[in-house]
Amino acid sequence: MADWKIIGLSGLVNAVLSIIFIVIFFPLFFLGPFTGGFLASYFSQIYEEYAKMDLKDGAIAGIISGMIGGLIITLILIIGFGAIEVIVNLISLEIGIIPGANTVVAAYIIFQLSIIISLILGALGGALGVIVKN
Repeated sequence: MADWKIIGLSGLVNAVLSIIFIVIFFPLFFLGPFTGGFLASYFSQIYEEYAKMDLKDGAIAGIISGMIGGLIITLILIIGFGAIEVIVNLISLEIGIIPGANTVVAAYIIFQLSIIISLILGALGGALGVIVKN
């Protein structure tokens, strides 16, 4: 299907661009996963015949790249930027039974949102990469 090195590097590009855009100008964060998916499918076609890679294959390469990038984004946001405290303050969940449950819930929300957004936008970028290459 695709070269795993290219997919891994595209996931890393996804994470780096997303974090840069989150810090600089938040509304442009979607360009990270989209670019990662595009690069994953565009450069994966070097290793196959062009006629064999269709939109579905490009979308799958973009999804895998988005999954890798989403995991990296989650780790960076949770560990590096202290986003847990911000989301806990925004959500204001009152779970008094388990100490630290607010932090766990916020980390889970960050994880789910970053994975879902990266998967969808990575698939769109992967499909666009196949269209542009053909």
